[in-house]
Amino acid sequence: MEIVIGVLVVLVVVLGVGLVVRGRNAGDAVDPEYDRRLAEQVALRLAQQQQTLSEAERGRAAVEHEALMRQLLAQNREMLDAERRRAGEELGGKKELIDQQIAAMSGQLNRVTDLMRDVERERSTQFGELAGAIALQHEHVTALTETTQGLRQALSSTTARGQWGERMAEDVLRLAGFIEHVNYRKRRALEGSGGVPDFTFLLPQNLCLHMYVKFPLDNYQRYLDAGSEVERERCRRDFLRDVRARVKELTTRNYVDPASGTVDCMLLFIPNEQVYAFIQEHDRGLLDDALRQKIVFCSPLTLYAVLAVIRQAVDNFQIEQTSKEILELLGGFARQWEKFVDQMDKVGRSLKTASGAFEELEDTRRRQLERQLDRIDGLRQRQLSSATDEHPPPLALEA
Repeated sequence: MEIVIGVLVVLVVVLGVGLVVRGRNAGDAVDPEYDRRLAEQVALRLAQQQQTLSEAERGRAAVEHEALMRQLLAQNREMLDAERRRAGEELGGKKELIDQQIAAMSGQLNRVTDLMRDVERERSTQFGELAGAIALQHEHVTALTETTQGLRQALSSTTARGQWGERMAEDVLRLAGFIEHVNYRKRRALEGSGGVPDFTFLLPQNLCLHMYVKFPLDNYQRYLDAGSEVERERCRRDFLRDVRARVKELTTRNYVDPASGTVDCMLLFIPNEQVYAFIQEHDRGLLDDALRQKIVFCSPLTLYAVLAVIRQAVDNFQIEQTSKEILELLGGFARQWEKFVDQMDKVGRSLKTASGAFEELEDTRRRQLERQLDRIDGLRQRQLSSATDEHPPPLALEA
């Protein structure tokens, strides 16, 4: 009997634990069908146990088991109800927390959405500006390409290159403050030699400095346009050969002739810094050879420096000449000052003599005259007094 009851208690406890676990997991009301199946299983186990008992024992056991079953089921339902209420309260608290988190996340999402909208608007604006700038830059590049192509075609002519070189040189002269017919002359033929320098700079003491601006660029352009390394090397050699030929040509034109009033060198203007750097890079000896021939290579930048030196030399010479004139004027002023001082001393001495004579006249002579006047006045007073004593005045008649 105790064994049957123990088995029943274990089954009921297992049933209760299963119901509690299911209630915690599901949080729903008790399923009647599940309770019915569980009760049938327990009843089947009890029936199997009761087959070994007597009739009276089975009856009592059945009654006790049924009462115990109802009690356990009631307790199980109470436990499930309490567990369901606790789970509901926990779910309510969690729901509020979840609602708060959802509200916070919604606010964050709204701010992110606004930020993304602003970023998208700014991106669209910047993209439009960038597209406009790219289009404008493309137009500039196209115009520059067309200008470069036109310049290349124009410079394919020797005459056009000469005019371009003269224009570049004139721009540099203008920046350096040189004035035509004052500081330089253009294309003035030389007497005797027949040479015509492009520019002649006028220096003090009737000296001059000649400059030539025409420069060979055909092979340099071919070098830039060459499609193979062999062709580039050939054009490079031809270009350097042309430059040496130009240097040799200039030495025969008497542009450097100190006997005729030139300085001891001349200028060869290269109207492009890249070409000037190319010559220095690929043939360093060419510049040295030209210097030995009294020819100075000048790019636009170095020409500006040379002109600054020329301008400073002219200014220094003018200052020197002016200083000489000032010294001569100062010498004349010194001589005149000496004469002025001598004459002023003579006048001072005359004034001192006149002043002494005047003081003597004012002091000594005046006192002597006043003393004589005082004596005369005293004599006159005595005479009047004597006359009064001798002839008293008549008495007044009484009324």
